[in-house]
Amino acid sequence: MPDYQNNLQVKPDEPRIKAEYIYYSSPKGGGKIKALLALPTNTKGKLGGAAVMHENRGLNPFIKNVCRRAAVAGFISKAPDALTPLDSYRGTGDKAQTLQSKRDKKEVAEHFIAAYDYLKKHKDCNGKIGVVGFCYGGGIANQTAVSLPNLAASVPLYGGQPPAKDVRNIKAPLLV
Repeated sequence: MPDYQNNLQVKPDEPRIKAEYIYYSSPKGGGKIKALLALPTNTKGKLGGAAVMHENRGLNPFIKNVCRRAAVAGFISKAPDALTPLDSYRGTGDKAQTLQSKRDKKEVAEHFIAAYDYLKKHKDCNGKIGVVGFCYGGGIANQTAVSLPNLAASVPLYGGQPPAKDVRNIKAPLLV
């Protein structure tokens, strides 16, 4: 298992950001979804958004760290927990993987698209939203790029590829 705690680049109490857990509405299967929302504390004006899609280990310390790192870099960042309807990450990747396998993939994709919508409407957001996803979340980042023509950028770090027939729908710049 990864050594999450000893490899954090931005600690939870980082003074350059405000990070808190929120709940947002997801239209399909799950109601309210838990997420970490992080914003820089010393910026003026509207900011771009970054949605961080977790791997099949849930909203673990690594994904929270990536969310905080995006805030330090000047983005309003949000890391949803797609396991909220079942349980959440509780310190073991194996348990999270088991829970993830019980989730409907289309429902999970809807949770992440709802996270994009939340950021897009955030009062401090300039409307430009990018996504980054890891493993399972990389596949979600690809699917988000297919589904959202106004997506500003997508960075899928491995994960499932969209069907070839859907690739033409991608308008966002990709870093793969």
